[in-house]
Amino acid sequence: MANEDICIEFDDVVAGYKDFMILNNLSFKVRRGTITLLLGPNGAGKSTVLKTLFGLLKPRQGRILLDGEDISGATQKALLAKGIAFVPQGRNLFGQLTVFQNLELGGITLGTKTTHERIPEVLNFFPRVKERLHSQASALSGGEQKQLEIGRALLLRPKVLLIDEPSIGLSPLVVQDVFKLLKTLVAQGTTVLMVEQNVKSALKISDDAIALESGQLVLHKAASELLADPHIERLFLGGGHVPELSSTASVATTA
Repeated sequence: MANEDICIEFDDVVAGYKDFMILNNLSFKVRRGTITLLLGPNGAGKSTVLKTLFGLLKPRQGRILLDGEDISGATQKALLAKGIAFVPQGRNLFGQLTVFQNLELGGITLGTKTTHERIPEVLNFFPRVKERLHSQASALSGGEQKQLEIGRALLLRPKVLLIDEPSIGLSPLVVQDVFKLLKTLVAQGTTVLMVEQNVKSALKISDDAIALESGQLVLHKAASELLADPHIERLFLGGGHVPELSSTASVATTA
């Protein structure tokens, strides 16, 4: 991969909680304008990658680069200003506030004028949420709430969207809508880094896949190749990576 094609780079990153390290000398690169899926068994470090990238955890060692710039240890406010948005796992809305008010809070770093200008643009992606603009967020269905969370992140017109388990609690049809939206965003130039439990469906819309085990890279290759790999089950259900996979892990082959 040429350097100009790289949006995100982890370089020998060590990170975790107090004395318990989750990421262990992790290195990988994410191509600009792609969907990259992080996968691996529970505890592999997938969500920790997103949290560390978004400044919720500080690297103990190594560097994180955005478009070649070292952003290791930057504040969340600074990262938002640089175009990184994060949609975490679970529900993260202000339930007693309306849809419109939740969107306003999502654009707080933009200022009121810019936020109000962008809200209609975001709502065009989510017709059902638009219909419920003045309803309390807690009254929305699970799918509508997840769409609102994503919409709130899109107010920032992010160059990088981090999204953790977007399908949890959603119907298959809503999940497909969310995945279609991610493809649309990528077509418009956004880079998406995703953790998703529905691995096979996620691989179908992803460009690249990165498999982690014990906070280390075990595989990095085209999502289409991994989808066809007979050993895929072991990668995301645990049990260790197989020799055939580990032999290719260091190559990090992405087109």
